[in-house]
Amino acid sequence: MDYKPRLSMTIDGNTYSYKLFDALKLISNMYSQRRAAKKMGISHAVLNRRIKDAEEKLGFKLTYSTGAGSILTDDALKILKKYDKYTKRLKQRKKIIICGGYASTRLMEILAFEYGLDASIYKTGDKEALYLASLDMVDILTLDDPVHALINDLDFTPIAYDYLVLISSTESSLKSIDKLEGKNFIEIENSPQRLAWNTLDDAGIPYKLKSGFKSPYDALKFVRSHNDVYTFINHSLEEGSDIIKNETMHVISFISCNHEDNRIDDFLKFILTFRGQRVVEKSGFEKVR
Repeated sequence: MDYKPRLSMTIDGNTYSYKLFDALKLISNMYSQRRAAKKMGISHAVLNRRIKDAEEKLGFKLTYSTGAGSILTDDALKILKKYDKYTKRLKQRKKIIICGGYASTRLMEILAFEYGLDASIYKTGDKEALYLASLDMVDILTLDDPVHALINDLDFTPIAYDYLVLISSTESSLKSIDKLEGKNFIEIENSPQRLAWNTLDDAGIPYKLKSGFKSPYDALKFVRSHNDVYTFINHSLEEGSDIIKNETMHVISFISCNHEDNRIDDFLKFILTFRGQRVVEKSGFEKVR
């Protein structure tokens, strides 16, 4: 079955059918209302009435006549550009769009290469990736912290394990978290660091948390260049002290946002195979099976 969704659009409280926007697009290409009407299989009078009704509701002209024929006004072109922007989201993308946290997208980049998946991969924080997925701009969503999937009641598949390591300007040889009492930490927003803070809180260890960074790489650079400052970062991104490895072990989540594309199901099946999980291990993560 061939599905072709058509989009209506609401402007200032009034809803306009896709037929109006199809007409405007044809007029823009043909410079003729009569030819546009013929192409649509309607009379010129019906098309003219459709445009006039829309102009009355909008409060501005959509077309004007010149010696060259019918031309769209600047206002009509702006509306058509906005409409085209939305309709593009309804089309199946040739490239799979993957978006997620910094650690999980690093893994996806490697897995996509090994599998041969043609994909565009965007690295950001979990919350930003969730927002883009809510706008239907993502085919595969990956999360560094599974709590976001649980909070949003998402149907996720664990594809790897990761944990947090301690990072400081000097390669720390701390053997106990008790030594972290009173230390200054840099926060990485929307990361699995909550597991580290929970661990320190549960152990009754006081610490100082400074305003953080969105990117773990920026946080890493800052900590490496400043004395007496610490942070926790995913082991898959950087080597460090694993003194809270057991307490911060967590899954990397895979969420399919496009259930109509068989390429995504096939890719997930590969990830969960022996070969895929070997790639997971070689990439600095721990396998789930």
